[in-house]
This record gives sequence, structure tokens and C-alpha cells, in this order.
Amino acid sequence: MKPIVYIVSAPSGSGKSTLLNGVLKTVPGLDFSISYTTRPPRGKEQNGREYFFVSRAEFEDMARQDEFLERADVFGNYYGTARRFLRDAEQSGHDLLLDIDVQGAAQIKAKIPEAVSIFILPPHRRELEARLRNRAQDSEEVIQRRLVAAGREIENYRKYDYILVNDRLERSIEALKSIVLAERLRCSAAQLSAGETDILAQADSFRLRNVQEVVQPILASFATAVSGR
Repeated sequence: MKPIVYIVSAPSGSGKSTLLNGVLKTVPGLDFSISYTTRPPRGKEQNGREYFFVSRAEFEDMARQDEFLERADVFGNYYGTARRFLRDAEQSGHDLLLDIDVQGAAQIKAKIPEAVSIFILPPHRRELEARLRNRAQDSEEVIQRRLVAAGREIENYRKYDYILVNDRLERSIEALKSIVLAERLRCSAAQLSAGETDILAQADSFRLRNVQEVVQPILASFATAVSGR
């Protein structure tokens, strides 16, 4: 059986990494694809843990050899997902979790249309700005650039299957976990228990068609900041 590929995207600072780590710790049989990047490590980041840090020449050589499922240029640095992670998941019988931006997500969906896409939103632009400042990794110029980029990224939310608003960490981890498990259940031919039916219902509440009222105020907070009103 082919692995289920989960695409998770979010603006920088939305808490995506923390959510993914929470799910990876509690859901068995789920592999994580560590992206390659040409940007330098930040803080306590380690090669092979947060990213594989490579030179531009190394990245471009991998691209020429078609070793990436997707790749993108973000703020002048390359990011990419290696094909080998999908092959490894297939061989181990696991599913695969991808942490990629909207550019990469579009590339993956073009190659793997059945991939499950999940977009994580901050609860408000002010909250995203506070998170970016609190992590103390970026200059003021970079923070403002990330906020502008976030406003552009979230406009793509309609292209995703599920939308999560990361307002409370534990609740958001459980929501993401329910989506992962629900998609596995949809692929199962077994009769569902009452608990499994509840998981499907919980996941369904985060489908794009069911979150419009929640999403609109968040979009408006970014639009208001851009217009200056």
C-alpha cells in the first residue's frame, strides 16, 4: 500500500514545528521528511535534526539529478524535500509527513494529487507578530518581511483540504492528530468503532468547507494591517 502523504504548511512563527513534533511523538508509523536548505543554522539547530544544511552548489547538484520532490526559493535561500523520504516510507510501510511552504505544497499536489494538505493559521496577525518577536531569531526588517509574506501565504488557504487555527497548543495537536488518524481510517476497509467514527467527525470539522467563519476574521486582521486601517 502506498504511504499517505500529509502536507503541512503555515506562515513562519505559526507554531507548526511544535505541532508536528507533538503528533510525531504520539502517532506510530509516521515518518517525517527533514528538508534540505541552503540557509545557515539558527541558534541550537543541528544538521540532520531541523534541516540538512547544504551549500548552494550541493543543493543545485541535487536538483540537477532530480533528487527533490519539491523545491523553492524562500527569502533568497533554497529549500527542498528529497525523494528518498518517500521511498523510505514505502519500504517501511509508514506514512509520510511533509513540512513545506505553499510553493512546495503546490508541487507535491501536482505530483501526488491524493496527498492530504493541511494549513495552519495563527489566531490573529498580532499573535503571529508576538511569536516572531518572542523567538528572537530575526531582525526587525526580517520580522516585517515575514509578516508580509504570511499575509500572502494565507491567501492560499482555499487550496488545502484542512485548516487548523493554532490558538491552543494541546488542542491543536489533538486536532492535527485526528486528521492524520481519520485519513488512515478512510483508507481502511475495516468496520469502524464508535471511537473511530468520532475521530472522523472531529477531523471533518476542520475541513475547508467547515471553517469559513473561523478563517475570515484572521484574514481580515492581515488585510487591515496591509491597508493601514
